[in-house]
Amino acid sequence: MNKKELIQKVSAISGLSVADAEKAVKAYEETVVSAMQAGEKVISIGFGTFDIKQIGARNGHNPQTGKPMIIPAKQAVRFRPGKRLELK
Repeated sequence: MNKKELIQKVSAISGLSVADAEKAVKAYEETVVSAMQAGEKVISIGFGTFDIKQIGARNGHNPQTGKPMIIPAKQAVRFRPGKRLELK
């Protein structure tokens, strides 16, 4: 399902117009992005949790030259699904 299909589905389920459903989907995305950028956790009980995972520096190699290099530490967004997303 792509974003356009998601908006159509939200519109159909909620009874919102397509324009209002698009605003709602965009508002949700913006809210999650701003929370992640602020280092906050976003918890939607039953659906899942967005949080930030710290990934430490590690040794690697440059695939073009084969020379060893250090891959720097970074932060990544992690999504952990809730009970409602368990596949049966």
